Amino acid sequence: MGISNLAEVSPRAELAPDVEVGPYTVIEDGVVIGRGTRIGANCYIARGTIIGEYNQIYHHVVIGTPPQHMAYKGEETFVRIGNRNIIREFVSIHRAYEPGNATVIGDECYIMASSHIGHDCKIGNGVIITSFVGISGHVEIEDRAVIGGHVGIHQFVRIGTLAMISGASGVGQDVPPYVMAAGRPAKVYSLNIVGLKRAGYDDNKRLMLKRLFDTFYRKGLTFREALEYIEANFDFPEAKHFVEFVKNSKRGICGFARKKED
Repeated sequence: MGISNLAEVSPRAELAPDVEVGPYTVIEDGVVIGRGTRIGANCYIARGTIIGEYNQIYHHVVIGTPPQHMAYKGEETFVRIGNRNIIREFVSIHRAYEPGNATVIGDECYIMASSHIGHDCKIGNGVIITSFVGISGHVEIEDRAVIGGHVGIHQFVRIGTLAMISGASGVGQDVPPYVMAAGRPAKVYSLNIVGLKRAGYDDNKRLMLKRLFDTFYRKGLTFREALEYIEANFDFPEAKHFVEFVKNSKRGICGFARKKED
């Protein structure tokens, strides 16, 4: 396919020789796009955007335009996108607000139609973002998390590794790794058993994480007491990651959606 003669590509953009660009797409000065990447029709890729290899960017996607921040005055900021991502129709990804910083998307993410990723976000590898998700500025989403459709995520929130957020939830506090959360406001209600199985966690590792989950959310301990117990009694990498995630929380950790029988 190559570059459509109806596309507007700056001569100061750097595109690998095999990049495909659809009609009516605009690519501004200084954009860098790696080999094997395909960009559909009617997209807008703004200056300061660096896109890696073998990405599929569908029609009407907008990447790298200024942040939706009242104090932004045109400082030089960036978007950096890794490799082998799929970005579907009408997605918008804004450049960072903080001078010199970048909004970052990792590798092998699937970002579905009409989702928005705000300024200064950090999205890990293998993340799935379903349609109509709104991600505010400075949000961090760790590897292989799944965000359901129509979810809203407050600024500065963190979503942990292999966490899953159910559709139509409103997330205002950090969601720890390996759990499922739902509701408005979102609460944690179980371990993400299906996600752990799909990620290759065996029966023994899932049982260890279930015991960790029960200690943190179901034993009636304060979060501080639970962390002290986990540090003293759970010696495996996922437990250490869970503890560090909770300790580094600035917005607080989502509480437990306790069932009536609990």
